[in-house]
This record gives sequence, C-alpha cells and structure tokens, in this order.
Amino acid sequence: MDVVLLSLADGAPSCGPRTQVLACSDALKAGGATVRLEEAVDDAGIDAVLTDVVASGAALVLAADSDAQVRAVWRRAVKLLAPPPSARPDDLPAGRTVPDLPALGVLPLAQAPELVAALDLPTTPAAVAAAVLGGRTRRLDVLRHDGGSATVHGVRLGGGDTPWFGKIAVDDLILTDGTQRVLTCVVANASGYSTVDGLPLTDPDPADGALDVAVAVPVVKRGLLRRKVQVEVRRARGRAVAITPGAEVPYIDDGVVGTLARKRTWWNEREAAAVYVT
Repeated sequence: MDVVLLSLADGAPSCGPRTQVLACSDALKAGGATVRLEEAVDDAGIDAVLTDVVASGAALVLAADSDAQVRAVWRRAVKLLAPPPSARPDDLPAGRTVPDLPALGVLPLAQAPELVAALDLPTTPAAVAAAVLGGRTRRLDVLRHDGGSATVHGVRLGGGDTPWFGKIAVDDLILTDGTQRVLTCVVANASGYSTVDGLPLTDPDPADGALDVAVAVPVVKRGLLRRKVQVEVRRARGRAVAITPGAEVPYIDDGVVGTLARKRTWWNEREAAAVYVT
C-alpha cells in the first residue's frame, strides 16, 4: 500500500516533519505501507500532490491542526477534478458537479481540526495509521459555491455586534427578504455550527445530501408596559442557499475569514468526499 503523508506550511518550508507525522509514518510502515512525506507551501504544491495521488491510487493523509487546512486540500481537489459544465461525463453521479474526491486521512497536530471531533475521526497517529491501513471510509457531503471554493464544515456570516441586512433563500424558501436585520446566518454541513453564542441553530447531517441554514433575527415583542427584543431563529434545509448582502458582511468559512459583498450561492455535493475511519 502506498501512502502520501502531506503537511502544509505557511509560505515557506518548515524545519522538518512534526512529531505526529513521524509517529504516523512509522505506524504505517509497521503495517506494511510504503510512505512518502510531502510538504506544500501553496496551492500549486497541493495540486501536485493531489495529481500524483489520483494518478497512482495512493492513500492520502493530511497532517492538520485546523479546518482551514482540511478545506484547502478539498478545495483544490474540487478545482482539479470538477469537469466543465459543457463536458459533463456520463459516469458523474446524479445531482453532482464533481466526481468522488480522493479519500482523506486527517492526522491532528498540536490542535485538532474541529472536524475531527464533529465527525468522530481517529485522533492519534497510531489510530490514523490503522484507519488508513484498514481502508474503511465514510462518505461526506461537500458544499460548493459560485465563488469557486468548497466548504466541508460550515460558514457563519455576521455574528458580531452589528446587525446586517441581506436576502437569504434556501431553494425556493425565503428566510429573509433583505429588509430585516440579521444577527447571524449559518450554512452548516457538520455539527460545529450547531450552537453559536449559546443559541441553538442547526442540527446538520454531513451525509444527507442537504445543507442546513439558520438565520437569527431580532424581533420586537410588545408587552403591556414595554417592548422586548427577542431573537427568532428561522431554519431551513435544502440543496442550495443564495445569500445577497445589502453591504459587506464578515464571514468565517471553515476557519477562513473574509467578507461577502455580493450574492453568493452554496450548494450540496452529496457524498463527494470521504475520510478514513476506524
């Protein structure tokens, strides 16, 4: 069995493999695998590793300490493997725009990606190696969006002290029409966004072919003596969500921070990804 153990470095090569990487490599070799250690410092480096994995059929293990690093690999896999709409192959699964992505083993480093706990993935180098050697995988949905990227865990828009305005529609259901203030909006694939600031929002299943959306809006309730502001949560589940902000709104997407200034649509790619499990 051939295994590629990939580490990501931020802009420059590291001083050498981390302790967890060496331990996982030793456990894989003890199980009879041939292991190659690789390091990528940019998208081109990730692309080179993915191209080799797809061509050779090797198993891929990513050493990661954040959801953002896991997202980086799956984002590049989607870009590499997604066919153009005009050249859709006959064997592409129904309702999908990407083929099955290479299975991924996730090796936690000093800090484990939140996905590891959310998906109940192995947490030690020995357990990760055993999962890869055993070859058992669990298929997962991936969220794509028309900005060209992919999301594995979820997206949170807003959520600070300043409400924002935006139109949010899940399939044909309008959750907000753009005239109401929004405190926060969550587009979830896995459970890390189930609760935000103590507020229950979503209960997603990462392999049900749907994305879960929750929008928290302030609602004024009139009492006998005074008005009271309460938070109302509107929820929906569907294939796609379109969000059109009235002005720039901050977001965090699988740990990556940005701002959204124009309409963006996320949609579900059912069971396009896979992870090694015990």
